[in-house]
Amino acid sequence: MSYDVGALVAARGREWVVQPGSGDDFLLARPLNGDTDFEACLFADEVTDATFPPPRPEEVADSVAAGLLRTALRIGFTSGAGPFRSLASIAVSPRQYQLVPLLLALRMETVRLLIGDDVGIGKTIESGLIAKELLERGEATGLTVLCSPALAEQWRDELRDKFAIEATLVLRSTANRLERELRHDETIFDKHRYTVVSTEFIKTDRRYQQFVRTCPDLVIVDEAHTCVSAGSTGKQGQLRYRLLEQIARATPKRHLILVTATPHSGKEDAFRDLIALLDPELRNVDLESVKGREQLAGHFVQRRRRDIRKFLREDSPYHQETPFPQDRHIRDVSYALTGEYGRLARKVLDYARETVRKPGSGLRQRVSWWSALAMLRSVASSPRAAAATLVTRSATIRAETDREADELGRSSVLDLTDEEALEGIDAAAGGLAEDDETSAEARRLKKLASAFAAIEGPSEDAKLAALIDEVKSLLADGYDPIVFCRFIPTAEYVAEHLAKALGKKAHVRHVTGRLPPEARIEAIDALGAEPGRHVLVATDCLSEGVNLQEHFQAVIHYDLAWNPTRHEQREGRVDRFGQRKQIVRAVTMYGLDNGIDGVVLNVLIRKHRAIAKQTGVAVPVPSGGDDVIKALIEGLLIRGDNDQDQLDLDYGVTKTRDQIHRAWESAADRESKALTKYAHSGVKLDEVEREVAEIRAALGSSDDVARFARDALSGFGAIIDNRVEGFAADTRQLPVSVRHALGLSFNGKAPELNFHPDIPAPPGSHALVRTDPMIRDLARTVLDSALDAEGPAGRFGVVRTDVVRTRTTVLLVRYRFHVTLPGRAGTRTLIAEDAQVLGYRAAEDGREWLSDAEVSEVLTSRPENVLRQLIDRTAQRVADEIPVLDDDLRTRGEALADRLAESHQRVRGAIGERVRGLKVTANPETDVLGVYVYLPTGGAR
Repeated sequence: MSYDVGALVAARGREWVVQPGSGDDFLLARPLNGDTDFEACLFADEVTDATFPPPRPEEVADSVAAGLLRTALRIGFTSGAGPFRSLASIAVSPRQYQLVPLLLALRMETVRLLIGDDVGIGKTIESGLIAKELLERGEATGLTVLCSPALAEQWRDELRDKFAIEATLVLRSTANRLERELRHDETIFDKHRYTVVSTEFIKTDRRYQQFVRTCPDLVIVDEAHTCVSAGSTGKQGQLRYRLLEQIARATPKRHLILVTATPHSGKEDAFRDLIALLDPELRNVDLESVKGREQLAGHFVQRRRRDIRKFLREDSPYHQETPFPQDRHIRDVSYALTGEYGRLARKVLDYARETVRKPGSGLRQRVSWWSALAMLRSVASSPRAAAATLVTRSATIRAETDREADELGRSSVLDLTDEEALEGIDAAAGGLAEDDETSAEARRLKKLASAFAAIEGPSEDAKLAALIDEVKSLLADGYDPIVFCRFIPTAEYVAEHLAKALGKKAHVRHVTGRLPPEARIEAIDALGAEPGRHVLVATDCLSEGVNLQEHFQAVIHYDLAWNPTRHEQREGRVDRFGQRKQIVRAVTMYGLDNGIDGVVLNVLIRKHRAIAKQTGVAVPVPSGGDDVIKALIEGLLIRGDNDQDQLDLDYGVTKTRDQIHRAWESAADRESKALTKYAHSGVKLDEVEREVAEIRAALGSSDDVARFARDALSGFGAIIDNRVEGFAADTRQLPVSVRHALGLSFNGKAPELNFHPDIPAPPGSHALVRTDPMIRDLARTVLDSALDAEGPAGRFGVVRTDVVRTRTTVLLVRYRFHVTLPGRAGTRTLIAEDAQVLGYRAAEDGREWLSDAEVSEVLTSRPENVLRQLIDRTAQRVADEIPVLDDDLRTRGEALADRLAESHQRVRGAIGERVRGLKVTANPETDVLGVYVYLPTGGAR
């Protein structure tokens, strides 16, 4: 026997809904409670017809039980019939502007999209929303996120907490264990549907080919700008690009989402590499032409802060829901190295000049150059960094060529933000330029190192003293700062002395590359959990990707970066989506007398700020500013004069500065014009937002979820203990069947369940959001038990209220729809569900249906008790009416189908997508899940 798609059938002791893809011999089916995790293939000979039983009058329950069923149905739904199927199964409310990348993705048959929004706008949410939508629609079956190992746990947590996607971490530290659990004929990516993968681990010769063969049909690449080879001096960028190029080409239908805040690093070839992954034709497209920009705009979205500012105004309905700083206050603070510190700094400068002026081979000169540069940077950083550098061998010693020496030197000394910036970059740079640690030069440097070690502390270190003053001032103004340092020894030194200086005024902790990525996050969370004020001291191991806006509102650049993009990345850790402070602060410290900081600040950092203010976007400096640094250091070391004015006038810095500024301004002008196109301001977001708002309203609020969890657990027998934030539930009295359904232990130690109001929940707690596995399981358990006439939820209710004048009946109904969606590859049919709360009142000619506003008023009214005899009589009377409502319910289902079709058309129209062939058809049978009768306080009619 064949069954229509959407039909209700019975098998294996439960009811199922037939899904598309079924045949004569087997049926693809989803449980009646909507649980997509238990979709199954049923043999046709084990299936029988099923009908959904209406509520029985003997099942009458109170108003709390009735409300519980409504909320359980809202939370349990994960496949709505509206244009955005993913919204029913995520824990965030996407802001209007965050829907633009999703709309662009839905326009494509195969999603190839570059999201290049500014730091802090919410690219993780935007890419996660696209992924969830593709998975819910069945257009993707699996997901891999490629990211740095430092961000892997953060990505896993974001996918789990916000999008209900349970991803497996594939890192160097987890791969062996995962492989031991495999059958001989499967790979990690065959077994694990959703993964977060370390790009550094998977790009190797041994791993990448197997990954390309077995990786899922949807890939997100975080910090995609690090995965280009053009202009790279190192092998790592080339390996990353080889990996992505193979992923993109091996399966042309594979969805690929590239995410980066710096899509254009100032290197045109690198940008071409990036966009060619989306479409090979884009490598040579003329981006100066309107046609060329339109072609790229089909794959590229990039918004600046000012592009989304209109959504953040105080008079905007999204303002209260969109924590976002209004401004960033920047201040520069100078210091001078005086006393013994200044004397030692001059000695190191003298030594550095000696080494670079010595005659020698080209390679020897490169080693001396980078060793001298390392010493100058560490001395300007802190006495402890200076001491460490002076006794550490330079990384360039092992180089065999000039190019290799430059590659190693740049990685250890400069502030790289591209593909060459590797883990461990915050280690103390080496200043010892030879292997012989017993030589006269080594002994000289060791003596200097001992002298630096003896001058630690604010009494000798003017820079540290200035920092302490700045931190105290920020704390007094209600700001918790992050202090960014260049080297690990400096971060440890600063944290140690800040803790002494602040005492009990603030908790101080440092995080550096000495900690593995997961331990860094744990340390930050532990610091944020401490009561009172907090100060975090960190190296640039935290400057990209890690979200710090929850606990901190200010950034101090203790060490001036030689690349302004690094400053933007640091400040972007707190100046971003989710920051509650309207004004964030940034303090840049610079030395007046080290011959470097002043020029870097004037030529690079302040120019970067001016361009960002003028264009609204942070445009990377052409060539990373290396030419300025080169000219500056050559003047300082070779010419031998560290007078600041003379450097600007005599040593080529002025000429280099003017050249770079002209190129920089030209790039900024081009970027500003191009961004108008890539911001996609023509998308009709107001209409789309209306659809989203209606869907979210139908799904219920966070308060609904919290109230539901308390009432449901209490109704099943748990003891509730309300807390300042959330509540706890003692589950010892829960029935065995409920404990089993919720996945609780049966070892005699029934656990106490802890619930937290929001995400992320503390360890061992569940968040009161619809995506939390415990909340989803609880909703399905309540719904299943209600259908079996058990549990705390009631399908029938009779109460009194003073908001009705005559008997009023509210129905909780479930409709099933066939949604036919057109696409470039043909049409697809989905089975979707929608729950509706309908109401009617008794009238002279039978009944009068209520408006949505009237239904809402009835549902929120205060109920009063009713005599048992009246309850029984009323319940039986209304139960007899239910079969007569079939035609009305069918008509309303058809009207709802028409409204849903219009919603799909509006959303598709907003992005210029085709609507011909789009159709939404209601299944003839309607499930009446609940019947709730409201009687006037003066009696029933």
